[in-house]
Amino acid sequence: MLSAVRPDDVVPSPNIWHWPDLYEIENNAQDVDGAIWRVLAQRCDWTGLDVLDLGCGDGFHLPRFAATARGVVGVEPHQPLVRRARQRVADLTSVDVMVGAAQRLPLPDASVDLVHARTAYFFGPGCEPGLAEADRVLRPGGVLAIVDLDGRSAPYGEWLRADLPKYDPGGIERFFADAGFDSADVVATWRFDDREHLEAVLRIEFSAPVARRAIAAVTGLSFPVGYRVRTRRKPTGLVLNGG
Repeated sequence: MLSAVRPDDVVPSPNIWHWPDLYEIENNAQDVDGAIWRVLAQRCDWTGLDVLDLGCGDGFHLPRFAATARGVVGVEPHQPLVRRARQRVADLTSVDVMVGAAQRLPLPDASVDLVHARTAYFFGPGCEPGLAEADRVLRPGGVLAIVDLDGRSAPYGEWLRADLPKYDPGGIERFFADAGFDSADVVATWRFDDREHLEAVLRIEFSAPVARRAIAAVTGLSFPVGYRVRTRRKPTGLVLNGG
């Protein structure tokens, strides 16, 4: 049975909530060379460990984690996506999908080794409740890994800033640095099979004027997208002040 999520816990996603089938195409087009996955594995190898994919959507990344992890839990607030995620992993006995929000995770304390969130919830100032919850469910030595779009990086960051004039990439960087995260630049390639799908994806990611601008700027079937991979490791013991 699907449990309820409080409405004030959730900010609706403007893309996957409304176009999940098209977003599947987008997911398949993103990071075709595996650049993000390589950096994640270097910083927090999840082989034989327990993973939480927070804001898992319809579960696209769950099988990738399940290939080597001991156990995987996907948490997603939007119930139609939870149903799709459960269908995707129905044959994977090490994977569970739960309804929940980042501010109120349906997991016990110290129950996972990696919390992974990709372009979900953790967008800078205001996400402090989710950071605290991630720390609660992480075991000592566990890692919170946040994969976020880089608003400073052309061309995608320029399109993002055009649609979000109050978006402050510098302020976001300072926020995560002050919160103890180590952030790395990653440039991923988005590659599509045809122009029809490339243009359709850009139209669900941006307003109509910005989507037209982006479509005109991309002449082929691929373009680079800058990301920031942010990681913070939970301390393994008490931190004592003084000598």
